[in-house]
Amino acid sequence: MSYQLYKYPKSFQLESGQTLPEIEIAYHTYGKLNEKKDNVIWICHALTANADAADWWHILVGEKKIFDHQHYFIVCANILGSCYGSSGPLSINPSTQKTYYSTFPNITIRDMVNAHILLKLHLGIEKIKIGAAGSMGGYQLLEWSLMEPNTFDKLVLLTTSAAESAWGIAIHTAQRLAIEADTSWKDFTANAGANGIKAARAIGMLTYRNYKQFQKSQTDEEHKLDNFKASSYINYQGEKLMKRFNAYSYWLLTKAMDSHNIARNRGNIDDVLKKINTQTLIIGISSDMLCPIEEQIFLAKHIPNAQLEIIDSQYGHDGFLVEEKAISETINNCLIRN
Repeated sequence: MSYQLYKYPKSFQLESGQTLPEIEIAYHTYGKLNEKKDNVIWICHALTANADAADWWHILVGEKKIFDHQHYFIVCANILGSCYGSSGPLSINPSTQKTYYSTFPNITIRDMVNAHILLKLHLGIEKIKIGAAGSMGGYQLLEWSLMEPNTFDKLVLLTTSAAESAWGIAIHTAQRLAIEADTSWKDFTANAGANGIKAARAIGMLTYRNYKQFQKSQTDEEHKLDNFKASSYINYQGEKLMKRFNAYSYWLLTKAMDSHNIARNRGNIDDVLKKINTQTLIIGISSDMLCPIEEQIFLAKHIPNAQLEIIDSQYGHDGFLVEEKAISETINNCLIRN
């Protein structure tokens, strides 16, 4: 495993028309690029993850796993706007020599992909054997497959969609309202909005899982008047994210997710999906209420060379992070053997 930082010293144009004077991209690689350069797997991460795919997607990445670094050269880059090494609100603005904080400009999924493309060129990669991602990472791969149609041989898209839904935008808006309600929000400090991000995470947890999962794992055995198990769990999850993530990045990245629509400035969404000719495996989770299987059905209906597989799981949207056996078998049977 190798953690590295790539600095792009030139001006970086954003979709909004604004520019960043320069950008940095934090990334991890696993394994070695072979002589033919045809063993690359590129993994794109979701909202609060980082470039260390072997950590957060350990169900798939690692020795003797479906994405084994002994056979593949695996790359995962931290997205723009994050707080895990790539340029974002906690970075220093080279023009002012001050931390960006709330002055970091809004970004889109396409901006993130343009940064991935710069890193790909830096690494000397021309073709990618498999692009794999779930949730927001899938947004990036869909965009990338349209921006560079000949880059990927195969795609694995889990719990993702062609455009952010009204449901998703509403959830993200509620999360940003929670951050904005924090009296420290927009203070020029790294801890601004800390209590707000705890509340935002609490909202998110209700969509990552579902009624049945909470009933199964968080129901109290005895009768209580307070200190309920479900309350402790939500507080714990909020506290944990507050300690490892940043409110400015969370606010910014949910905005980027809201703007996700592969049809923007390209035409009708059905026709745009038809332009993706890459062999594509689409995986949905039966109990996912954040990005329900209707979204994956829509993708499979319009992407010409797509195969849809639905995994029966109680874990909701988080199923793409925990269902090791089912996901691995599906990828192996539907994509790697073919």
